[in-house]
Amino acid sequence: MDPSAETSIALIRVLTTLVLGLVLLRVLLQATRADFYNPVSQRIVRLTNPILQPIRMVVPSRGRIDYAGLLVAMVIQSLIMALMISLLGFSIPSPLLLLAWSGISVLALLINLYFFCLIAMIVLSWVAPSSHHPAIRLAYQVSEPVMAPFRALLPSFGGLDFSPILVFIAINLATAGLHNLAIRLQLPLALASGF
Repeated sequence: MDPSAETSIALIRVLTTLVLGLVLLRVLLQATRADFYNPVSQRIVRLTNPILQPIRMVVPSRGRIDYAGLLVAMVIQSLIMALMISLLGFSIPSPLLLLAWSGISVLALLINLYFFCLIAMIVLSWVAPSSHHPAIRLAYQVSEPVMAPFRALLPSFGGLDFSPILVFIAINLATAGLHNLAIRLQLPLALASGF
């Protein structure tokens, strides 16, 4: 592979992951009904509005599901994958396969966002347990809907919460399932944002 193409692909992948991460964070904020007036939430909304506002006129949100955000994430991932494949000199696959690859990549990135959010919550519960920083409150609001069912399965023992262990097992199983699906569909993992 040409070194300049390799550098371009690495840069495109990092920038795409950042943009998709912001869009998916906005999707998560709506799905979890996180505090809209949190300064971090406001920043995420301001950064993603230029991309999402035109699409929201055509594709409205329903309840907790931000269809416009999911559609934008899928379209961005599809276009960027097509661009990287053409930079590598390969032919672009069928639109249906490209859409399937994008769906897998977006799901994997969403799972990664939850993984890092949970890691942050665990570390912060040890380092700054009583902090009221807006980012910490937002991370708690985003992660709590996932943690609550696992806490019901495994209550705390002596003040220690072991439910994150179950969540990490579920995340690993979901990641392994997506990885196997990606391999079956011959997704080039080096081009996917979530892997």
